[in-house]
Amino acid sequence: MANLNKKRTAAVAAGVTLLTLMSSPAAQALDRDDGDDPGPGLSVAETLGLFVLTPILLFAVIAGLVVLSDRRR
Repeated sequence: MANLNKKRTAAVAAGVTLLTLMSSPAAQALDRDDGDDPGPGLSVAETLGLFVLTPILLFAVIAGLVVLSDRRR
């Protein structure tokens, strides 16, 4: 009986997740609205620079400033 409840719970959770993802606005992103002008896409290098290298650099700068301010005391 416990095994059946686990399977039922997993099936309901998977169904709810699937329905939520399918009804999300991102699923209908291909429908363009009037006046929508998305512009050109980013290249792989631009994407990596913007979403990977920039946060790492920002983290390093903030960590460096914290270390420098701590050494002064």
